Amino acid sequence: MTLTQELRHTYHDLWHRMVTHPFVIEMGEDTLAIEKFRAYFLQDYVFVHDLVVMTSMGLAKAPTFLAANQLHQFLAGILNPENDLFVRAFTALGVSVEESAAVSASPVTQAFGDFLVRTGLEGSFEDIVTVLYVTEGTYLDWGTRLLEAGKRPHNAIYREWIDLHGPPVLGAFVAWLGQHLDNAELGSHRPRIDRIFHMALRYEYLFWEGAYHGSAPWPDQNVE
Repeated sequence: MTLTQELRHTYHDLWHRMVTHPFVIEMGEDTLAIEKFRAYFLQDYVFVHDLVVMTSMGLAKAPTFLAANQLHQFLAGILNPENDLFVRAFTALGVSVEESAAVSASPVTQAFGDFLVRTGLEGSFEDIVTVLYVTEGTYLDWGTRLLEAGKRPHNAIYREWIDLHGPPVLGAFVAWLGQHLDNAELGSHRPRIDRIFHMALRYEYLFWEGAYHGSAPWPDQNVE
């Protein structure tokens, strides 16, 4: 069994709960309340900034030009087509430029983002690849499931978000991430990879939960 197979087996239940979350199911069925997607999309816009920061630091730590190019291409995808979708979707969702620029991170988004940036700063290239394997691998999983089930919601934003996380977009990158981890010589670093994988997966699940059930506010959010 490869490293990624072991990790996905160990944390199968949590991975499955993330990729089959009601948020995902209802998005595919076109029954997801637009308010929930709007809340999710705003927080994801905040989150992506920290994902870019971590990936950029991974680019600097890449052991080979091939590895650096993989992360470079991923960054190009975030900064171009995905950012373009954010801009168009905000218009459709009634989010003004001022609102998107001023949105603040929820406690979960803040914690997840801090975890990404700290991993980028203090972690090895394999640590960063592990986080990316979880963030992109889970999204590829739910995107693939919806596409293979023929889910084509009438809502154009939902439909495009599903397409953006299907095999044609993420398949090759996630496959490379997995191959890199499976071939890495980790030694005593192996328990750290396990912890990072589990932590990233926990945050991904909580991110859905916050959007679907409503993020808990900061304790002093309404305190002058």
